[in-house]
Amino acid sequence: MSVLVTGCAGFIGSNVAKRLLETGRTVLGVDCLCGRDGLPLQQWRLDTLKPYRRFSFHCIDLSDLDALKSLAEGQREEDRISAVFNLAARAGVRGSMQDPKSYLEVNTLGVLNLVEFCREFDIDRFIQASTSSVYGAEIIGPIAEDAQSSRPLSPYAASKKAAETLLYSYHHLYNLNVSVLRFFTVYGPAGRPDMSVFRFIRNIAESEPITVYGDGTQKRDFTYVNDVARGALEAMDIQGYVTVNLGNDRPVDLNRLIRIIEDAVGREARIEYQEMHPADPPVRWADISRAKSLLKWVPTVDIEEGIRRTVDWYMEHREWAKFLK
Repeated sequence: MSVLVTGCAGFIGSNVAKRLLETGRTVLGVDCLCGRDGLPLQQWRLDTLKPYRRFSFHCIDLSDLDALKSLAEGQREEDRISAVFNLAARAGVRGSMQDPKSYLEVNTLGVLNLVEFCREFDIDRFIQASTSSVYGAEIIGPIAEDAQSSRPLSPYAASKKAAETLLYSYHHLYNLNVSVLRFFTVYGPAGRPDMSVFRFIRNIAESEPITVYGDGTQKRDFTYVNDVARGALEAMDIQGYVTVNLGNDRPVDLNRLIRIIEDAVGREARIEYQEMHPADPPVRWADISRAKSLLKWVPTVDIEEGIRRTVDWYMEHREWAKFLK
């Protein structure tokens, strides 16, 4: 049996694909190589997967249903796709305000194509990457999965919530087993250049100012990418429809994050504070009780160790990574 991983050249997708390969699974990787991260970073991630004999890469856009179908047509029974990990997405709150249509096309209509693909080829397992952004801004403490999620603050969050709802319909109608994983501020080596951790590391290392929206006291549940990938694999065997938070459960405010990065880089930050963005909640903190009980999953990498590994990666690849923005 094989596994389809969309967004395999993306940050989380490449890590999930690698972990699947390390467990001996055959992985069909799909990516359109058109994301905001830039081709050099996407290519670097792909290069970490290509040495695995059981990996194959297919440059496909999720809008092309016929191309997706070609992956499953004529497969031998022993190579049949048994599960779909959907890590492909247009990501980022601010980007979605500039181009909301593309976010709906990829994050919602792309999921529609994938579940139609599953229905036609009798694939009964779907693992969906979602986001803590669906929770909006009303919750200050730890957020459980049954919290209010019908008031998203951005087109990005709305597109992800729409995908969750669509997946429930296909679970109900066609017995598709669905694991919706709501990620909380994922970071790590080769991470997204638009995310705060990468931006702060890059700018501090290059003696450029960093921008903080708000006063820096807002908290995020920074979650190391290897922990997230491990949790995604644990969700493969879930029956029915379930939503699970994957977060670090130890929120850190941005001012402390900057201090940790300063220590790891060995250089002081120049901080420019700006008005807080209306789509940014003051706190994002995961209640991971369900992940602990259902997946037997807990995060293992603390923020100091995770930042050290991320800084080490940046310094090793600094010659080209410094141009990523």
